[in-house]
Amino acid sequence: MTTADNGASRTPRLVAFDLDDTLAPSKSPLDPRMAGLLIDLLRRVPVCIISGGQLGQFKMQVIDNLAGADDAALARLHLMPTCGTQYYTHSSNGWDQIYAEDLTQDEKSRALASVETRAKELGLWETETWGPILEDRGSQITFSALGQQAPVDAKSAWDPDGAKKSALRDAVAADVPDLEVRSGGSTSVDITRKGIDKAYGMRKLSALTGIPLDDMLFVGDRLDPDGNDYPVKALGVPCHAVHGWEDTAAFLDELIPTL
Repeated sequence: MTTADNGASRTPRLVAFDLDDTLAPSKSPLDPRMAGLLIDLLRRVPVCIISGGQLGQFKMQVIDNLAGADDAALARLHLMPTCGTQYYTHSSNGWDQIYAEDLTQDEKSRALASVETRAKELGLWETETWGPILEDRGSQITFSALGQQAPVDAKSAWDPDGAKKSALRDAVAADVPDLEVRSGGSTSVDITRKGIDKAYGMRKLSALTGIPLDDMLFVGDRLDPDGNDYPVKALGVPCHAVHGWEDTAAFLDELIPTL
C-alpha cells in the first residue's frame, strides 16, 4: 500500500509521472538508476509519462535509455507529450499515435503573436539563448525563455520563484481567452486548446485503459496551485509530490516492493 499526498491510501494499478525534474533533470536523459527503477515498475503495473515536451524529447530522455525493457514492458508504457494533448502507445510497429488535439493555424498565429509581444513588454525576451524561444509543437505552443537547449543551471536561475512565468501567463491569457495558457517547466509557458491540460490527459488515459482515476497514482514536482501538475491533483487523482529525480527514485524504492 502507498499513501498519497492527498491522503488516499491504496495500491495503484497505474503510476503516472511528470518528466522534467521528476524523472530526470530538465531536458536531460534518465539516470541509469532511474531507468532501472522504471523497468522494474513496468514489470508490475502500467506507467504513463505526461509532460510538456514533444515525442522526440520523450525518446531522448526516456525511451533511448530503457535498453533493458522488452516489448511486453514497453507495451505497458503510455506516453503523453505536450501535456496530454498527444497520446502514444507501443506496438510491433513502434510508437503509435492514438490522438492529437492540434491547434488550428489561427490559434497558433494568435498564441505566437501574443506570447512574443507580452514577453518583450515584460522584459522577458532574452537576446542570448540556447535555441529558439518559440516552438510550434502542433498541439501546443511553447515559450522557452532561454531556448530549449539551455543548461539546467541557467534555467533554474532564471525564474526561481516563478514570478516571471506567472506574469507572462496572465498577460497572454488575457489576449487569448479561448485558449489554455499555463506555466510549464522552469522557464516555459505552454498554450493549448481550452480545457486541455494534464487533467484532460489523465481522464483520457482512464477512459482508454479502463483504469479508474482513483486507482492511479501521479508523481510530479509541480503540484502547487501555480504548477502545471496541479490540474491532476485538482481532478482528485492520488498524487505524490517530489523535488527532483533523486526524490522520485527514493519513493520508487519504497513503492515497487509493495506492488
